[in-house]
Amino acid sequence: MHLVSTPDNPIPPGASVAMARAVDGVQLRTARWVPQTAVRGTVAILQGRSEFIEKYFELIGQLLARGFAVATMDWRGQGGSTRQLKNPRKGHIDDFSLFERDLGALVDDVLGPSCPQPWFGLCHSMGGAIMLSIAHAGRSPFERVVLTAPMIGPAGLTYPRVAHTLVEILDTLGFGGAFAPGGRGASVMTMPFKNNVLTSDPVRYARSASVLAAAPELGLGWWTIGWAHAAFRLWRRFEDPDYARQILGPPMLIVGSSADRVVDLHAIERFASRLRSGRLIMIDGAEHEILVERDALRDQFWAAFDKFIPGVEGERAARR
Repeated sequence: MHLVSTPDNPIPPGASVAMARAVDGVQLRTARWVPQTAVRGTVAILQGRSEFIEKYFELIGQLLARGFAVATMDWRGQGGSTRQLKNPRKGHIDDFSLFERDLGALVDDVLGPSCPQPWFGLCHSMGGAIMLSIAHAGRSPFERVVLTAPMIGPAGLTYPRVAHTLVEILDTLGFGGAFAPGGRGASVMTMPFKNNVLTSDPVRYARSASVLAAAPELGLGWWTIGWAHAAFRLWRRFEDPDYARQILGPPMLIVGSSADRVVDLHAIERFASRLRSGRLIMIDGAEHEILVERDALRDQFWAAFDKFIPGVEGERAARR
């Protein structure tokens, strides 16, 4: 139960690290920070698949400098939280609804007792998909939410229906815990920079790799057939035109990356156009992980973030 520091990725000062327990007993590594200045509220960072708290140290420092407290956690099955299978390299989940238990633990054990309101969500990729599902159910704890490259659908699948059927059959036959076809145990963040599909920034990419070199236990490999089956079920729900329209709140800002090769940009655009209280901005030239992109691209994200968060009501609540 600790955070890993490297020379080029130091821990932001004032970290408070703890293990939270979800209702089903899963142990989750959490961390929180409080700024030295007047607090404008709390931003909860909800990670993408295979990520870990240390990857967001730079982002956390920038949020603290803006006057926000920060809370975050590693989802079950990754980072420093309880893994779901005996092989810790397998990215597995039986159903994405289980992740709601993790957010519930963050709210009950970290946000509620220790973090000033108003609360805002900053959700990346898989974290964005989880947040959309929770918001659809009317159970979002946040006043406003920013979603970066939300995992509304996968990029590059020519026959998604066929792929869904295949993983459904394999899962039903008992292969849910096996790596999905083409899978491997090595983290995607350890491949050579020229082959990566996450960022165009070699320095920030190397920084994440250096954390895994120092603490390989934080890494996660390919997803399992069970994870893929669960993801396809969620993506099928997102395809329903009424799904986005049924989300009544909170207000959402979706930030897409025009060069994204991980998630489906067209699916994001369709979904955003149907939201009752949401807007989409697209950052030209950015890869999937805008939060670890080049400065010129990240600056565009921050301009949008600063305009959207905390919002008028959030500022009023902070003053109160």
